[in-house]
Amino acid sequence: MMQDIKIDAANIIIDLEASQSEEALKKLSNLMYDNGDVKSSYPNAIIEREKSFATGLPTVPYAVAIPHTDIQHVNDKSIGIAVLKDTVPFVIMGELEETTEVKLIFMLAMDKEAAQLSLLQKLMGIFQNQQTLTTLVNAKNEQDIVTLIKSELSD
Repeated sequence: MMQDIKIDAANIIIDLEASQSEEALKKLSNLMYDNGDVKSSYPNAIIEREKSFATGLPTVPYAVAIPHTDIQHVNDKSIGIAVLKDTVPFVIMGELEETTEVKLIFMLAMDKEAAQLSLLQKLMGIFQNQQTLTTLVNAKNEQDIVTLIKSELSD
């Protein structure tokens, strides 16, 4: 079920420089748009949705954010991934103001609601593995990240 998700080095940014969460979201979502995976409405939709439904997860040793938005903004099922050069605060999922210093962003572009849920469950497994998070953060090239995520999602 997960094998038809596009996880491509073209949608991965290592050492993303951003001074705040919105800038990070803009850069990653624009990249996915440039690569044709999402519609022109997607970057704005991601930023707006994050304001109402925060996606920061205070995972250990690195916090993660999993921004996503409605399926009508998506062309292809895909995931954009950013490893931030310096952490930026994201509001924690389910909170109003409390933030966590995010190092990794997994931006989801899903074309079916049910698929989004099962992907989130799989990703949660990744995020709970300290070794995997550490490997992702220290990856030297985008292809290493692709290989790791594909192997984790195929289990």
